[in-house]
Amino acid sequence: MSSIERRDLYDNERNLTGETILKGEEIPEGKHILVVLVFIQNSEGKFLIQKRSEIKNGKYATTGGHPKSGENSLEGILTETKEEIGLELEPNDLKLYYSGESNKAFWDNYYIKMDIEDISKLKLQKEEVDSIEWMTVDEINELMRKGQFFKNHYEEFETLLKWLEREKSEEKN
Repeated sequence: MSSIERRDLYDNERNLTGETILKGEEIPEGKHILVVLVFIQNSEGKFLIQKRSEIKNGKYATTGGHPKSGENSLEGILTETKEEIGLELEPNDLKLYYSGESNKAFWDNYYIKMDIEDISKLKLQKEEVDSIEWMTVDEINELMRKGQFFKNHYEEFETLLKWLEREKSEEKN
C-alpha cells in the first residue's frame, strides 16, 4: 500500500475533473472530494462503532473515509471497511441511503444490516482504529453529549436514524 494516497477531484456537479490531490492537501476552490461512510447494524439494533486512533482524533465514529483515486463511491467504502476493520462487505448488501454535499465534499452514506459472529477476530488498522464495539443509539447519543463522538459522523448518524424511521413506516403501509 502506498503511503501517500491520491484522491480524485470533482466539480460542483459531481463530475470527475481528471485532477487529483494528495491526502492532506488543501482542496482547490470550486472542487470537491468524496467521503464515504458505512453504518453497520446488527439484528439487536446495535451499531458497529470504532474508536479512532489518537492520531485520527481519538473520538468514536463509524467506518469510512475517502476513496482512493480511481475508486467510485461503492468501491471506496468496500476498501475502507476492509482496511480499517478487516471486514469484507458484499456490495449488493449495502444500501446507499444518503448522498449530500458539504464543505468541499460530497458524502455517500451506506447502511448494512448484518451480524458479525466475533468482532474481536476482525483485524483493525492500528494507524486508524484503536477498537470497535457494538453500541446502542443511546450509547452513541451519550458519547456525542460528552464530546467523544466525531461530530461529522454523528450528523450523518442522525440522517441514518431519520432514514430508518421512514423505512420502518413505509414497511407498515
